[in-house]
Amino acid sequence: MTKRKPFKYFKTSPEIIRLAVMLYVRFPLSLRNVEDLLHERGIDISHESVRFWWNRFGPIFASEIRRKRAERLRSGPQWQWHLDEMFVKINGERHCLWRAVDHEGEVLESFVTKARDKKASLKFLKKTMKRCIARSRRRNGRCEFSARLLSQRPVSCRSTAPTSRSAAL
Repeated sequence: MTKRKPFKYFKTSPEIIRLAVMLYVRFPLSLRNVEDLLHERGIDISHESVRFWWNRFGPIFASEIRRKRAERLRSGPQWQWHLDEMFVKINGERHCLWRAVDHEGEVLESFVTKARDKKASLKFLKKTMKRCIARSRRRNGRCEFSARLLSQRPVSCRSTAPTSRSAAL
């Protein structure tokens, strides 16, 4: 069975269609903003064309993104996150901001405390680990954690399956 070509009956090139759809999906732009951006680059299309392309090709692009992301995660290191800590000033007072960041740079959890001590870090870590373990169980993976690593280096949570968010189109 031959694979159907999705762009077969369109006069516009596949690169322009992909660019228009990705601009609309990736950035918080309206259809008319995408039309204006492409017009500035010499591509004259209607916002209705962008809407039609988004409805028609959005799911195709989403499945490609998911497939490529899954392949990349399978070939490289597995999904992991680390604990990040920084100081911020809120209303002139110094607070400690704890964040759990995954390998793609997405913030999974954040927590602000006045004190930077073991109690605050363990509270945040327990909150984050509940989410990590729940995510790992959904993916039939396992979540590794050692309390002694808390004071020495960032804690990593490794899962055997990719758990990054899929591209919602």
